[in-house]
Amino acid sequence: MTRLDSFADLAEHYASLTSADAFAGAFGSEIASSQLSIHDEPSAEDMPDADDARIVAAQVTGEIFNLFSDTRLATIAPRIAWGIVNSFHKVAQQLSRQEDDAARELGELARVLDPSEIHAVKLEEAQRFCQSLHEAIAGIEAMRDHAAEVYRVECGRPWSATTGSRTSRTLTASQIDARDFLAARASQKREAHAPSGPVIVVSGGADWTAHEALWDRLDAIKSRIPTMTLVTTAQHKGADAIAAAWAAARAVPLVAFRLNRQLGNRAAFERNRSLERLQPVEAVICEGSGIQINLAQGLRAAGVPLTIFKHEDFAIRDQAHA
Repeated sequence: MTRLDSFADLAEHYASLTSADAFAGAFGSEIASSQLSIHDEPSAEDMPDADDARIVAAQVTGEIFNLFSDTRLATIAPRIAWGIVNSFHKVAQQLSRQEDDAARELGELARVLDPSEIHAVKLEEAQRFCQSLHEAIAGIEAMRDHAAEVYRVECGRPWSATTGSRTSRTLTASQIDARDFLAARASQKREAHAPSGPVIVVSGGADWTAHEALWDRLDAIKSRIPTMTLVTTAQHKGADAIAAAWAAARAVPLVAFRLNRQLGNRAAFERNRSLERLQPVEAVICEGSGIQINLAQGLRAAGVPLTIFKHEDFAIRDQAHA
């Protein structure tokens, strides 16, 4: 971990992590006035400065690592930093739910054929409220994504929410919860929750550590399938965590299939069946437990090209089609 001696050094250290264009777009004032609550008067004040927002997002997350570096509290820094990123994420989620409600109300008002001035004012206010929320979400998400990149650089693994999805209006990389992914596919909802790229499945044991072999294989797949969507079995250690880190580094959409604990002992095997139903075009299985064996058997039976890595020598047992 690099120790930095000032906020200026910290800002410079993290400056290249997220595109400045993303912040410029997120913090541009696209509407004449903003209204983030129906109880407040519209405000004509500008959005925060994009460069300042970028610096602050890096500082509030990264300075905790700098402060705790080479001290007995160093191992606690990732926990605090995770919470900081999560704060941005939770606020973005809250605003997004408000935006959904506001958009529904706006749609209902727009469908009413009422030529009165009172209705026109209501429609204008509803539209301003909806646009204001959209603008605010973009800014908060940009700060969250930059803070998450700081977390990834310092911790060596991508930041991920405990529940739900992390999508963004300014970046291409997303972490999507399986429930959101399946619901979006079923109802043809937002593309943000249902990336349409060919599905590549990765699963492996929590004790898998051969990151170079897995990254090299995923790089090879991405070179052939640049629009791929990566799907993992959502473990926080081992092969799944390595694959998630790769997805974050390569800006590849990631869908995490967590266990449905309500299914008890069947949960892992039911998840395997769900992965098979996605009709993946390729899969990488790293040696783990009977769960990985079961998944490999199901995918092979479905004709999915497999790459299987073993602990003993990382040998490829089934070569995926080039």
